[in-house]
Amino acid sequence: MLGLHLLPLLVAFGLCLSVVLDRLDRRVALGLTRLALVLFGDYVGQDTARRTRQLQRMRGAHVAATHRTYAARTLLFSGVYGVAGAVIGVYAAGWLVSTLGAEAALAGALPAALSFVTNLGNLSAAGFGGLFLLLLLSSATIGAGLAAATYWGRWVALDSHAATRARAIDVTLPRSVAFVYALSRSGMPFPAVMRTLAANREVYGEAATEFGVAVRDVETFNTDVLTAVQHVARSTPSDGLREFSDNLASVLGSGQSVSTFLRDQYERFQSRAEAQQAQYVELLATFAEVYVTVLVAGPLFLVTILAVIGLVLADTLPLVRAVVYVGLPLATVAFALYVDAMTTSLQGPAGGGEAGAVDETGAVGGGRDGSTLSAPAAADDDEVGVAAAVADGGVTAGADRWAENRRRLGLHRRLAPLRGAVADPLGTVLGRPTTTLALTVPVALLWVALTADFPAEVASAGVDAVALSALDVTAALGAVDDALIQGAALVLLVFTVVHELRRRRQRAIEAAMPDLLDRLASVNEAGMTVVASVERVAKKDSGALAPELERTWRDIRWGADVSTALRRLDRRVGSTTVTRAVTLVTNAMRASGDVGPVLRIAADEAQTSQRLKQERRQEMLTYLMVIYVSFFVFLAIVTALLVAFIPAIDAAQAAQAAQSAAAGGSGATTAGGGLGALGSVDTAAYAQAFYHASVVQALCSGIVAGQLGGGRVADGAKHALVMLLAAYATNLAVPTLTTLWQATVVAG
Repeated sequence: MLGLHLLPLLVAFGLCLSVVLDRLDRRVALGLTRLALVLFGDYVGQDTARRTRQLQRMRGAHVAATHRTYAARTLLFSGVYGVAGAVIGVYAAGWLVSTLGAEAALAGALPAALSFVTNLGNLSAAGFGGLFLLLLLSSATIGAGLAAATYWGRWVALDSHAATRARAIDVTLPRSVAFVYALSRSGMPFPAVMRTLAANREVYGEAATEFGVAVRDVETFNTDVLTAVQHVARSTPSDGLREFSDNLASVLGSGQSVSTFLRDQYERFQSRAEAQQAQYVELLATFAEVYVTVLVAGPLFLVTILAVIGLVLADTLPLVRAVVYVGLPLATVAFALYVDAMTTSLQGPAGGGEAGAVDETGAVGGGRDGSTLSAPAAADDDEVGVAAAVADGGVTAGADRWAENRRRLGLHRRLAPLRGAVADPLGTVLGRPTTTLALTVPVALLWVALTADFPAEVASAGVDAVALSALDVTAALGAVDDALIQGAALVLLVFTVVHELRRRRQRAIEAAMPDLLDRLASVNEAGMTVVASVERVAKKDSGALAPELERTWRDIRWGADVSTALRRLDRRVGSTTVTRAVTLVTNAMRASGDVGPVLRIAADEAQTSQRLKQERRQEMLTYLMVIYVSFFVFLAIVTALLVAFIPAIDAAQAAQAAQSAAAGGSGATTAGGGLGALGSVDTAAYAQAFYHASVVQALCSGIVAGQLGGGRVADGAKHALVMLLAAYATNLAVPTLTTLWQATVVAG
């Protein structure tokens, strides 16, 4: 039967579980929100300076909840974690005291009034006063600290999210201004321009999301455009957008030409793109230097020192393995995630963006002041029933004759990706290189199972925990390491080939896009219609875009309108540059048939973007080489340890053994000095750890090199493959190098 002394612990875990379920179950979230409002709603609703500051933080982070709700829930969660932390802290302290065996020492050192501390492992034996004092002390330490950390963390998280959004807005603002300027040149009214920009937030990112707030104010709350723009200036976390919105509001209020103002802003942002590019490159350079210093030189120094200590003084093999197999991969993953968080916003959207925020209660939001937007509950097409309501002349619930057809249509849509993969497997693989993992990973695992050279004791251990615990770890790792490396090389090779084919195609298309837009603009400005312009350009050599343009013109000849044909081109290519150009052109065509100026602006923007990308790749090439050089230095030092140092230790061990045998097994030695403990050192295990360190470092350095050089972790597959093969080839050459080194030493 469960002891009563564990009841407070179960209650504490139950409180923590309720907060976890808040994110998973809408009913739990609603119940906690109601409880928070009852307990703290009146307190947080008071109009104070603190509330004003918190509202500003919520607006910058686009929290889709009211301040009263968010602040009340923050206090409730802080209280829950504070109480739970206090109770758990009591049991943790009891476990620690019991584990350390300090009850007797504490009993003699503590006064009689605090004797209950010596019985922390069994709270039922403590008196009421002792338990009360213990909980009070724990609340003042662990509980209070956890509560304060929860309260502080929830508000600081908003600042962090707002800062990330500010960077994303600053990066996407130039292209958004170019979009607004181009559409205004086409003759579209400014409110419609803002509405169009907000509708394309997946293409233009956070800047479009901010303008969407103004559009929401105009359309939902019947606010005039000037007031809506001023609201954006006050609520945005971006200094650049705040300045632009203030200037735009001044132009709108004074009645000046919006198109002229947008042209000036467009030219100014084009010049500022250079500074943003330099800032981005400097940030990546800093990350590269930090990585080389901390995660290449640092682990190399640490592993080398630990190995020398382990081979000469005391066994440090567990620490070496912990650094190689756990510390280095986890540190690299943490570094990659941090770099991704810091640079993703600076790169701008890659074809996807957030269409809105979801608040803690599950409501769809995006309100400027933290208010929640009402939205009907979404449902799949195959689950929607038109007969849900009963009205005069309607049908009753459950009599929907189209339910079966909708179910079939839903199944058809869910199977669409599978049908596409079967119909065009090559196109599917090239479009999504990660699909190769579904084939290569099982093949690699099968290769490991077939080629791994397991020792007899490993094969006979099976799932016996006792037998497994007694296995030689070095032998077990050595049985599979070569097979694992070969399998990993296979996976990386196939993924790299497919990924690079896709990347090269996209780069070729993006390089051809500015020239295509420029020719379209020239033809349209000469008096041709958009359709005639597309026909004229499709018959010219457009490089990598030629096949896609031919398909686009074929779509138009077979009856598709130009906008539909261009959108199909965008879906086939899957390039951000093409997406922005197509979005701009198709929206401009709705306002006017004279899209020449718009095409010219799109061509300039694409040309600038392409030039900045090329400069970025050239700048990062230096730091990419730094990572390669640092890895090969790492590999050279590891090879030197394997070729020269460890064989020397083996020779010293053999000399000690011979001297001990010559002395009659007394253990006395006449040579070796302070190396008398070398006889118990497992040099093979250290050699294996060095080899594995080079393999792990190869994979980690390749990933980071790709992320810094190409902007994505997937770009690091080719670098990881090259470094992995270098580490594997070096290990194969170690015996030959060792023989040559020993021959050189003997000859010398």
